[in-house]
Amino acid sequence: AGCEKEPSSYMWIYILLGNMLRGIGETPITPLGISYLDDFAKEEDVPVYVACLHTIAMMGPMFGFLLGSLCAKLYVDIGFVDLGSITITPQDSRWVGAWWLGFLVGGVSSFLAAIPFCFLPKSLKKPEEANIDKTSYGLLENMGTTKILTSAKTKPKKCQLLYPFLSDFYASLKKILSNPIYVTLLCCSLLQFNSFIGFLTYKPKYMEQQYGQSTSKSNFLIGLTSLPPVGIGIFVGGLIMKKRKMSMIGATKFAFTMSFLAYATTLLHFFVGCENHVVAGMTVSYE
Repeated sequence: AGCEKEPSSYMWIYILLGNMLRGIGETPITPLGISYLDDFAKEEDVPVYVACLHTIAMMGPMFGFLLGSLCAKLYVDIGFVDLGSITITPQDSRWVGAWWLGFLVGGVSSFLAAIPFCFLPKSLKKPEEANIDKTSYGLLENMGTTKILTSAKTKPKKCQLLYPFLSDFYASLKKILSNPIYVTLLCCSLLQFNSFIGFLTYKPKYMEQQYGQSTSKSNFLIGLTSLPPVGIGIFVGGLIMKKRKMSMIGATKFAFTMSFLAYATTLLHFFVGCENHVVAGMTVSYE
């Protein structure tokens, strides 16, 4: 009982708020960036530009794993204690790396990368005036949202006069969520990201336990072998779509074929593995 100690640190609140602020700042980049490319770039070049955008987005986690590998080699209290007095090494199970250093490096890098956005012009001239809002308006028109917005202007209601933004947002959200194609794509994306997150979460521990690797080397191997192929695949897919000039149906068939092949290849993971370690009380009895 004398060895027990109640947790009293509330530092997790700062980490939670920091991740929340980071998510708020990162949210507009992908949707607004894709909309910008779709409006201002040539139609046949959009797949390549979008592929480049996603490829660069995949490079961030790759460098993050490499940075995590470097930080894991540094002691957690670096700068506050004499490193010469540390007798354990990163291979020791009691070693704790400088996990907090990555947040500082990432935060400063994000701040510096955000500075050029302040110098972007408020408005740009589009190459063709006929293409103004073609994508956004066409999407809303196909889902019937333009009819609701038009009727809202002709016959304003009391709630719309008080809360026009919330009223229009609710109408658009209702129409989008009632679109079966969009909902299907959303569910598919959720399943893909769930599997990908589980893969990145448990694979480092699996490599540490089964293959005796350190935390630093596990992060290094994952960042070097897992994420670059994904980025290369996204870029190559954009080039194929541009070269073949695929239509919506063609792109759908192409995506389905690649997803099926990826699923069939992923099944090979079931044949890869090692025997469990002998741990008293877990895999074997104490006797």
